[in-house]
Amino acid sequence: MSAPAPHRARRRTPCAGPRAQRGIALLVAVLLVALGTMLAAAIAYENAMTARRGMATYAFDEALLVQQGAEALAAYGLREVWRSDQQYTYGNQGWAKPYGPLEVVPGVMLEASLEDMQGRFNLNNLVQQDGTPDKVQVAAFQQLLALLKLEPKWAYFVVDWISRGIQPSVPDGAKDSVYMGQSPPYRTPNRYITSTSELLALPGFGADRYKALAPYIAALPYGTTVNTCTAQGVVLDAFLGHTEFATGETLAQNRQSAPGCFPKLADYQVAFGSNPQLWAGVKGKVGNSSRYFRLSSLITIGSVEFNLYSLLYQDGQNAGGVRPILRSFTRD
Repeated sequence: MSAPAPHRARRRTPCAGPRAQRGIALLVAVLLVALGTMLAAAIAYENAMTARRGMATYAFDEALLVQQGAEALAAYGLREVWRSDQQYTYGNQGWAKPYGPLEVVPGVMLEASLEDMQGRFNLNNLVQQDGTPDKVQVAAFQQLLALLKLEPKWAYFVVDWISRGIQPSVPDGAKDSVYMGQSPPYRTPNRYITSTSELLALPGFGADRYKALAPYIAALPYGTTVNTCTAQGVVLDAFLGHTEFATGETLAQNRQSAPGCFPKLADYQVAFGSNPQLWAGVKGKVGNSSRYFRLSSLITIGSVEFNLYSLLYQDGQNAGGVRPILRSFTRD
């Protein structure tokens, strides 16, 4: 007989003692605290963001109301000026003086200023209503570009941007054949400009040229005249074809000392000297009064600033009434 197999003792799994159980409980507690902290932080962050969004929305709505109040104040001032003098619009009438800073309500500050937009060159005057270029305006715009040391060729780029058709009006122009080659490709709008910033869409024009030109141009309805009483020297010289008003501080000094408008149409006509033919073409493009003004409003609510702009139109047929026709958050 074979000897019986030796008995093997069964291995016993040691039971978890109290000390091990306490470690597991502590780990679970730490995890629960961490999870609770994360949830609390997420809830607090969301609540804070909701509060900030609510405050921002409230401040934005409040800024819009303050802007409308500034528009009403500007409308009142322009209407009073119109009632006292319907023939001329010039800076010494008081409407051009900056307003504020004024605390409208506690914590809300307003600064505002008005600018006569007819003191600028209106790009939409380059193309007549029949779609053809206005030769006097095109020549003046080319001169304006030259005075600012920019290439005169851009005048016909703007003409083709506005005029109808798909073919360039002149060799220096550009239509869809040029713009469709851009990245991304696009077409010319073939209608009047609504914002002077559209010039940035001209191929190769660039931000530097726009910054140089922007203070002297506007996008107003077709047919507005340039107000010689408020136009800057380079704009006046653009129609003259030579430099006379843009040199030094003479124009600003004359306007400061003049009892009224300077230069009036009669004074401006004298500057054309022995070129009555040029004056004959220009005299219908200039005037001494204005109907379009831009209100710039800076509204400060706490530490937040809002820049708001309104294009105001003064209706000479309606007792000088003023109404906003465009509101924006950018200057151009």
